[in-house]
Amino acid sequence: MSAPAFTVAEPVMGTVASLTVKGSRTSAVDDAIASAFARLRDDERVFSTYRADSDVSRLRNEGLELGEVDPRVAEVAARCRDLRLASAGRFDAHWQGWFDPTGYVKGWSTDAATAAFDALLAAGMIEAVGLNVGGDMRLRTAPGSDHSWRVGIAHPERTGALLATVEIAEGAVATSGTAERGAHLVDPRTGERRAGPVSATVIADDLATADAWATVAAVAGVDNLEWMTGVPVASGIVWEHGRVRRFGGGVELTPFRAALAG
Repeated sequence: MSAPAFTVAEPVMGTVASLTVKGSRTSAVDDAIASAFARLRDDERVFSTYRADSDVSRLRNEGLELGEVDPRVAEVAARCRDLRLASAGRFDAHWQGWFDPTGYVKGWSTDAATAAFDALLAAGMIEAVGLNVGGDMRLRTAPGSDHSWRVGIAHPERTGALLATVEIAEGAVATSGTAERGAHLVDPRTGERRAGPVSATVIADDLATADAWATVAAVAGVDNLEWMTGVPVASGIVWEHGRVRRFGGGVELTPFRAALAG
């Protein structure tokens, strides 16, 4: 018999985080849930660019050095520097002249939050856990379980329609694009906004990686997949103006083609 599942949701990071657990709801599970949401809220306290008292805002406004703020900031800053090099500048947390890790830190924090379930998964006390923060998901399954998560990738222009579906036992899915937030994507190399419509979804082992490279893919657009060679992503799909390209393992999986009509 399949284990039961339940979902708990809380507002955090300017969006809603929903946590789905496949397993019985015990006190140990409730403790892990509380720890996961506490980690998200504490990372928001440190990294929010909207809070004047956050460590990231104090770096910008008070001229502090990395050694004077929470050590998590230095960790994230180092990873963002690596991403800037790996993406040839398509991802740059300093493109505005100050440190803004928004395109990375939500995924990184979500990964850290799901670590609260490590012991429960290892012991088989729960079968699976998935944490969705603003539509980006970190999905985990206990060793030996045949459970897999089925994830629908929403079509950027057709309400209620799916562009694709994927099944994942362990990993992460992130989407970046203009469908929800409009022309917010900026190419750090030029400062120009991507007018869209464009959408990119990336599947990777962890959400920090998936989230950052989904942003890179959306900035690069459907005509340019040169960025994907050698990057640590499993697969993905880029959609722009009705055109679709899919990739996996560093190569294109399907030829350049038009999206399905209808």
